Amino acid sequence: PASLTFSYIRLFQGKLNNLFSIFNLQPRGPFRLVGEQIDGSLDFENHTYLIEAKFQAKPVGQNDLLVFREKVESKATWSRGIFISISGCTADGLIAFSKGRPTNLIAINGQDLYFVLDGQISLDQVIRLKARHAAETGEVMISVQQLLLET
Repeated sequence: PASLTFSYIRLFQGKLNNLFSIFNLQPRGPFRLVGEQIDGSLDFENHTYLIEAKFQAKPVGQNDLLVFREKVESKATWSRGIFISISGCTADGLIAFSKGRPTNLIAINGQDLYFVLDGQISLDQVIRLKARHAAETGEVMISVQQLLLET
């Protein structure tokens, strides 16, 4: 039922905010603006990151990424975004999203969160390394597993 799904989403958002608090990222919970919902925000290294959190069984595609990018780009020019999808993103969606367009987003999936919760890497290090990767390549997603292999 829809109410159960809504409850899981709220629980997921709450757990994410707890995780952000542990890493002193000053999270703000979900908020509404005229015509849109933002799942939260956090502060990291003098940047505000808007949060989109997806808790669904299927990986998200290009359209979800495009909608979130539009939300981020409609704010201050210095805004950035973190797209968190527990099931990740489709490979085609990531390729299409990154093709020929600048980005101000990074993506985090459930496996990335596992590595953080398991203590293999800190959340602030994940954000830092993924933001650097996006700045250097234009790709919004690199797995924490790959980041750990490269460092």
